[in-house]
Amino acid sequence: MLKSLVLAFSTYSKIPMPKVEWDKKSMRHSMCFFPFVGAVIGGCFFGLLYFLMSLNYSYVMTAALLTALPVIITGGIHVDGFLDTVDALSSYRDREEKLRILKDPHTGAFAIVFGIVYFLMYFGFMSQLAVDFEDDNFKTALLVSVGFVYSRALSGLSVVALKKARKDGIVAGIADASPKGVKAVLVLELLACVTAFCIIDPLRGTLAALVGVIVFLYYRSMAYRHFGGVTGDLAGFFLQICELAILASCTL
Repeated sequence: MLKSLVLAFSTYSKIPMPKVEWDKKSMRHSMCFFPFVGAVIGGCFFGLLYFLMSLNYSYVMTAALLTALPVIITGGIHVDGFLDTVDALSSYRDREEKLRILKDPHTGAFAIVFGIVYFLMYFGFMSQLAVDFEDDNFKTALLVSVGFVYSRALSGLSVVALKKARKDGIVAGIADASPKGVKAVLVLELLACVTAFCIIDPLRGTLAALVGVIVFLYYRSMAYRHFGGVTGDLAGFFLQICELAILASCTL
């Protein structure tokens, strides 16, 4: 269990952790702890927002720092998946060529364009969140904080439950090493997030939970249709889109 926890944090964050070998034992329960990375991000996110607003930072500077925070903590690993997926989808090539593009280390023009669009939208919604917080509406910030956990629980569930595009990829290796109980734990984590959403704000919390499910269903359909299943890059793409969608729904 401890090795799986360390592996999850060392793989999906830049938080200093002891070195752990990638093997079946360490991968067994790693997806159970993936949402814990989101909990750390959510806690840091809320704390940073509170700190900046108490110092009367401008909305622009606050939104910029909040936009950068998740990328700094994760090292941009999921953004990389988002950019690779955009490049592959924008190629309009056949399935095999799209899978090849996912593994290509070079960055295409579409990845740059959509990456800029993504962060502009993220920054805009973060600005609105800062305005809400200034008006003593802490609920929005709490919903977004829970969203970091929720998106990772959904992404982790896709890794262990959905069809894989490659039988020899890292995602397939994690899924093969994961016992059946991992799915149950991820479902419980999802239910805990939905409960937290509804306690914080029944209306917007329910909307945030539904938005996450809708994005998940789109992700599953897109992955199966274009790639024949999910990959690590596609899971990262989903996570980024899910976070943005939840942020947007919470700041309405």
